[in-house]
Amino acid sequence: MKDTELSEQDISTKKVIPALVAAGWDIDTQIREQVTFTAGRINVYGKLVTRGERKRADVILYYKPKELFLMN
Repeated sequence: MKDTELSEQDISTKKVIPALVAAGWDIDTQIREQVTFTAGRINVYGKLVTRGERKRADVILYYKPKELFLMN
């Protein structure tokens, strides 16, 4: 299968994560995939308050190993 036929998630799983593990990152404690890391910007318009889009990352790396990740 050519790289152009792979989805973004396939590329992450088959190419990016193995490269990170080969570089010494621990998959269980230092790497997380598809993570929401903000709740979104708060927008205030007079008395109306809304929240903007959440920010997501395909991969987040933790410099210091975490004990256990909480599953979403």
